Amino acid sequence: MIETPEQKIVDAAISSRRSIRAFLPQPVAREDIEAILQVASRAPSGTNTQPWKVYVLTGAAKEKLSHAILEAYADPEQFRAHTEEYDYYPREWISPYIERRRKVGWDLYGLLGLKREDKAGMHAQHGRNYRFFDAPVGFIFTIDRIMAKGSWLDYGMFLQNVMVAARGRGLDTCPQAAFTPFHKIISEVLHIPTNEQVVCGMALGYADPDKVENTLVTEREPVTGIAKFVDETGV
Repeated sequence: MIETPEQKIVDAAISSRRSIRAFLPQPVAREDIEAILQVASRAPSGTNTQPWKVYVLTGAAKEKLSHAILEAYADPEQFRAHTEEYDYYPREWISPYIERRRKVGWDLYGLLGLKREDKAGMHAQHGRNYRFFDAPVGFIFTIDRIMAKGSWLDYGMFLQNVMVAARGRGLDTCPQAAFTPFHKIISEVLHIPTNEQVVCGMALGYADPDKVENTLVTEREPVTGIAKFVDETGV
């Protein structure tokens, strides 16, 4: 099968998406941010409910949120007091998911020269989430609490669209569930209404090509490992 130019463009935008953890200070034009969100809003949603809402943070507003979260993150007592409102990860890990989780973690820490016993170093690296990895733009995504599981599935498609649309403009992202434990701080700083629940955060900007953590490319299962083709015989 011959690939069309359109196929190549779309495939490149999807396959080149990676979680970037170090960004250049180069600003992102507001027009580009608005265009990305406009394109992303074409994501499908059940009966066109469009359950997504986005808080776009730059400059002093982004710094204010980062400072507030990092203050709590640095205090062990405060840190333990902040918990997620929903289970992003399973409460009990099983194979093959636990192995994949461990591998990506140790691959990243290995690139950064962090050994297993360096708990302080790992804590500091995780804390970089709350500075949006120094990206010039930070997103906080919320959903109305009244919405059910189907709308969360729709939300995932919207988030993917944001990331792919960013790649199409030469920008990079890092989706961040790390923000969810600090939903109370986020809601207070951003004046989020009580009917909205924090879904996740995301960093947006231009990847720093000189940072070793940005060389991490995670593995994916082959099609044979995720798909079962059922033919007309039902086998």
